[in-house]
Amino acid sequence: MIAYRCRTLVTMDGTPIDNGAFTVDGSRFRDIGAAREILRNHTDSVVDLGHAVVMPGLINAHCHLDYSLMRGAILSARSFSQWVGRINALKRSLTDNDYLRGTQLGHQELRRNGVTAVLDIVATPQNLPLLPPPPIRTWSFLELIDVRPRPWIEEIAFGSWLFFSEHGERLGGFGLSPHAPYTASAKMYEIALECSRMLNLPITTHVAESREEYDMFAEGRGQLYDFLRKLGRPMTDCGSTSPLRHLIENGLINQDCIVAHLNELDDRDLELLGGTKWRNLQIVHCPKSHHFLHHRRFPLEALMERGLNICLGTDSLASNDSLDLFSEMRTAKKVYPTLSARDLLEMVTIRPARALKLERSLGRIAPGYFADAIAIPFSGATEDVYEAIVQAKGPIKWMMINGKPVN
Repeated sequence: MIAYRCRTLVTMDGTPIDNGAFTVDGSRFRDIGAAREILRNHTDSVVDLGHAVVMPGLINAHCHLDYSLMRGAILSARSFSQWVGRINALKRSLTDNDYLRGTQLGHQELRRNGVTAVLDIVATPQNLPLLPPPPIRTWSFLELIDVRPRPWIEEIAFGSWLFFSEHGERLGGFGLSPHAPYTASAKMYEIALECSRMLNLPITTHVAESREEYDMFAEGRGQLYDFLRKLGRPMTDCGSTSPLRHLIENGLINQDCIVAHLNELDDRDLELLGGTKWRNLQIVHCPKSHHFLHHRRFPLEALMERGLNICLGTDSLASNDSLDLFSEMRTAKKVYPTLSARDLLEMVTIRPARALKLERSLGRIAPGYFADAIAIPFSGATEDVYEAIVQAKGPIKWMMINGKPVN
């Protein structure tokens, strides 16, 4: 059993510990506390991490790793449907090898920036069996889209069957992601829900991302409405209710669903979310992608007032310049000054662990939790440690995943 000591230990399970230490037994944390107590009777090796703050590894709650070759390839657009058209055109120009390489590069970038776990939406399932075990905990969510009839593509169909097969020593898990109510039919959502119940799989989806999506469902008009109608999407579900209520009122998502964005909510949506039934809905905000796509202000305060669990993600490099959660925290702090540094850290540790229903095994440095941790240089006062973490820049020098230090 190895012990580690550091200048400051941020467990997210209490106040920071000055001159802290912890022990690791296999893949789990065992003893946590002040170094003088933890090391008093410790006879095995001790690793001194020096003037550093050690904290739980970050969890990216929403990402599209197979788009990681798209950095800088798509210009920002005031029209969401225009951006959708651009990314679809770019996707058609890329090969399976491009997506495979992008996924690997994305994983590497996440790890450099302190992420030890990610919720990844997979649009190219045929590539998953070709990837080595991910270098971080990865929950791969199979993207489901049936916006229009498509020719049978054997590679994609075969990839979907292989998606849930054994993949060696893989940390993480699998899930389902009906893409969004404008690209996935009610039937597709129903199938995803049934599979989720049968196989105990988490579900994530994009909802109410843009004003154009809201106008499409609530008003039966707008650029996205026109764009999808030309593609041949049936539009009979449009013109009566918001995107969120479309899913809830038709029983297309459950209370534990992880929903990305929720940028466009009306008073009736907020009233619904304030009720007891939907308090367990899990929400992911992607600050920099939000800014890139010129969305209106995310209703963070209204959602927090209603007790909803809000996490942070990066989204993809098709709408972001990095996969850096520290940068996302700083962006969120500028837009929402009432958020404390501690709040922001919870949104990349405790809260996404709760979204995965793993709040008793991930997101904290505590006895019995998975030993995922990172170290950040720090020599300041303990009372300033949360802010120092949020302001941290540059590659992470030390990381542990599943009890094993990562070079």
